[in-house]
Amino acid sequence: VQLVESGGGLVQAGGSLRLSCAASENIFSFNNMGWYRQAPGKERELVARITYSGSTNYADSMKGRFTISGDNAKNTVYLQMNSLKPEDTAVYYCNADRFGIVSWGKGTLVTVSS
Repeated sequence: VQLVESGGGLVQAGGSLRLSCAASENIFSFNNMGWYRQAPGKERELVARITYSGSTNYADSMKGRFTISGDNAKNTVYLQMNSLKPEDTAVYYCNADRFGIVSWGKGTLVTVSS
């Protein structure tokens, strides 16, 4: 499967961005799809995940600010990010998990200025 992220960029603190992850296959054919991020010098961490049934979960620091959603017709998963903070600066990656076989996109850079 191919995953292509887009929508990253430079935004001021308090602003919003919407990231998109376009998949080459039906997004609900996967057990789940998720967004992860990796800041400079840090390990990659989970941001949010959506299952094939539409259930979602979020990392604690993103709850209430970020929303993950999926559009089956467009084979795309979105991450709406609001109230962005400088500490949200990272490369954001999309992933897809099908019975333990995980695919990754190449990432999109989000930079939040203070």
